[in-house]
Amino acid sequence: MIRGSFWLAWRQQRTAVAVGVTVLLAAAALAAYSRSGMLDDLRSGLFDRCEPGPLYCTGPDGRILFLDIDPLRYLGALNIALPVLIGVFWGAPLLGRDRELGTHRTVLAQGVSRGQWFSSRLALAAVGTVALSAVPAWLFAWWWQPAEDRSYGLFWYETSALSGSGPRVVAGALFGLAAGTLLGLLCRRVLPAMGWTLLVTGVVTLVLEWTHKARVLVAPHTYTSAGIAPKPAMGDKWATGHYGLITADGHRVDVLTCPFPSGDELRQCMTQHRFVARFYEANPAGDYWVFQWTDTALLGGLALVLTLAAVLLLRRRV
Repeated sequence: MIRGSFWLAWRQQRTAVAVGVTVLLAAAALAAYSRSGMLDDLRSGLFDRCEPGPLYCTGPDGRILFLDIDPLRYLGALNIALPVLIGVFWGAPLLGRDRELGTHRTVLAQGVSRGQWFSSRLALAAVGTVALSAVPAWLFAWWWQPAEDRSYGLFWYETSALSGSGPRVVAGALFGLAAGTLLGLLCRRVLPAMGWTLLVTGVVTLVLEWTHKARVLVAPHTYTSAGIAPKPAMGDKWATGHYGLITADGHRVDVLTCPFPSGDELRQCMTQHRFVARFYEANPAGDYWVFQWTDTALLGGLALVLTLAAVLLLRRRV
């Protein structure tokens, strides 16, 4: 009977799987074509004069050089939207459709337990979700690699790279699936469940983006330089925009107190206010993985909690 419930789950979800595979194939074709063009541009020699890092690079005619990475950003945006898309179009109807039509009663009357009915559908959907999120996350990383953290490419802290790549894409997709599944059980009708799933997954996605910008979950590092010595190079760090000066007792003051980049004016201002050093706050490139694993743990934990809630609800309402 387990085999039968899996077969029924496959028949109900094969359209979603087919659509997902089609999107994956299109994304793979786009990635292969665009990455090939990116490599041709890099091999042309036009970018050989560009040093790694954030400083803009200009060509022989004085124009700033950039690679065409807009399609890469589109793929990152698609990966960011996966929790919403999977939650709305796969998670919400997963059990909600049976609940709305009452077909689950027919299945349960044939000797299939509630656990079998739930686990067969969720297991198939979870496997599909992992595949349909892991592949585009890998495609993004593969496509991004030649232009990673270059002035003419895409930096690690840009939204499409930070949130559109890595394991957090898979965790986010599973969260969307779990949220949609639970709301499908709660609402008992598919359209309201889809609406609530859109709201919940959208809000969680936006809140996570806000935590990145505000550095709520991953604290920035503080970089200092004594006196008016040049500040440590920014390089590929992600600055918070918080710059300032430090007194002898360690008190920090906003940079506008002495708004001079260098020279005698800065020295005189720092002496007048008894500042002994300057500082700025930023996240180094290595924090990319701190952001990734923090998001992965948070989204994966939410997915687990919502799945357990669905299991408990299943015992009481179905």
